[in-house]
Amino acid sequence: MKKNNKRPVLSYRRVQQLTIKKFLLGGVLFCLTAGACLWISQVPKNDSISRVLRASLNFSSQLWAKFYSPDRRVFSKEIPPPGAIPRLNGKIGLGSPIDVQKWRLHVFVENHEVQSLSIAQVKWLPKTFSDTQFFCIEGWSTNFSYSGVKFSDFLKIYGLSNQYRYVGFETPDRNYYVSLDMESMLHSQTLLAYEMNGFLLAPEHGAPLRLVIPIKYGIKSLKRIGKIRLSNTRPPDYWEERGYDWYAGL
Repeated sequence: MKKNNKRPVLSYRRVQQLTIKKFLLGGVLFCLTAGACLWISQVPKNDSISRVLRASLNFSSQLWAKFYSPDRRVFSKEIPPPGAIPRLNGKIGLGSPIDVQKWRLHVFVENHEVQSLSIAQVKWLPKTFSDTQFFCIEGWSTNFSYSGVKFSDFLKIYGLSNQYRYVGFETPDRNYYVSLDMESMLHSQTLLAYEMNGFLLAPEHGAPLRLVIPIKYGIKSLKRIGKIRLSNTRPPDYWEERGYDWYAGL
């Protein structure tokens, strides 16, 4: 006996019924989505965004922190040649010219300044080389190598405690600032860098000293450090204030 492989033909009335059901379902889902968006937009704001969205971002930060591992490394797919110019992204905090000879790195513990260092004093510390991939929140990435001082070495040699919960960074003109968890700052790839791709940092890339923290999105790798602050109170963060995730982990 031959099998009947023909698909059943739906009647016009049945097709009409299914179309109406799908249309109604789509309308309900649209109304629910629009209503939810309207409700969220009317919820009082925390910083620059709705408290609902801020709560979601805070949950995301806590979740990413659970996945942190000091053994994780972010390496570049290929080491760029010496002198290669990486993609430039972000000029906030770099608007004013800076005299490298007069530049100082001011270190605070809570609200008390405990160190004021020249770039020569920073370079006196043990030098570390690394290569990594830089990930931007805009969706692109680039490879680069960098040299400088491990932040963990910096703390140890200058007698600074790593028991504080947060580390804040600020440009000399105070226009750009970030805050990070101490655990991530102690990662072996987190450097206070003064060289990139074999050469001293260019002004547009943060000369004379910048932060490079590969396990975070690039918004955390502040260029041209002016101040470092160790604190148990979370310092302000430029992009968090503008509605982004504070943790920014990869």
